[in-house]
Amino acid sequence: MEATTLDYYIDMVNPCPNSMQNINSTVLVLVYIIVFCLSLTGNTVVIFVVFCMENRRTSTDVYLMHLAIADLFFSLTLPFWAAYLHAGHWMFGTVMCKLISGTQEATFYCCVFLLACISVDRYLAIVKATQFLNQKRHLVGVVCAGMWLFAIFLSLPVVVSREAFPHGYLGEYICHDNVTADSIDRWRVSLRIIHHTLGFFFPLAVMMFCYGFTICTLCHTRNSQKQKAMRVILSVVLAFIICWLPSNILELIDNMMRAGHVTETCELRDQIDVALYITQALAFSHCAINPILYAFIGKKFRNQLLTSLFKKGLLGRDAVSKYRVGSVYSSGSTRQMSVTL
Repeated sequence: MEATTLDYYIDMVNPCPNSMQNINSTVLVLVYIIVFCLSLTGNTVVIFVVFCMENRRTSTDVYLMHLAIADLFFSLTLPFWAAYLHAGHWMFGTVMCKLISGTQEATFYCCVFLLACISVDRYLAIVKATQFLNQKRHLVGVVCAGMWLFAIFLSLPVVVSREAFPHGYLGEYICHDNVTADSIDRWRVSLRIIHHTLGFFFPLAVMMFCYGFTICTLCHTRNSQKQKAMRVILSVVLAFIICWLPSNILELIDNMMRAGHVTETCELRDQIDVALYITQALAFSHCAINPILYAFIGKKFRNQLLTSLFKKGLLGRDAVSKYRVGSVYSSGSTRQMSVTL
């Protein structure tokens, strides 16, 4: 991601003291490790379950699997940033600096784009009562491929600019944008404008529009199965806002300060840097929350997980009967509902 905590690590060269640097770095390392473990487990299970569904996958399930893959790759970058913060310098070289930075940026964009795609898919299925994409499954694959390609394209500026270069007098390296001092703030501001617009505000607008009409439709239906989806929908929107809105607000304030629109003082800079650490840790945790929101709170997913484990010989019939709730696939108008939503 363009605006990682490591971008702010270089700011230690300024004359302003930063008394909380070590404390925040230690806490952030622990958060990264916890998020990595939760995301690795949760998203792997989601991929396994959706993959085992074979021909019963809906369009939303396909989006969900790609979302889990993107979240999984995003979380795989966290141990490198944790090691960077713990050691205080980058020890993996320029190639890994570009690869890890680009992977994080691309998977971030892919995640938010897929969240928007899921909201559009649910809008079409519930509000417009159409299952067109389910009948044209190859189109879902085309959409997902397009999202990945667009996300990779948006990550190219980060891949090109990031390098591991010496910093300080100890021969240590940092992974950072290798641009001149005169243009570094302008470079950051330009990339962050793109990041905020395409990576938050536009997907949020799509989600609010689609889920707003979807909730209104569900409120006027007596279908209990669809009404239960309201809890998932509200959780999805709230989690996205809670995780990413604080980080975007703080980065906008930081942009204004770097551009000279807000007077910068050592006290304000220290407060902004500390807040950026906290809000970014919250934003990164979203990759671990997604599996819970889209899967583990749904009875259908739990039933499908039990069925998949039974078919693979990893669970006995008695255990399946004991923990199974209802039926994996409901009948009638809800038959084409996603196993997760």
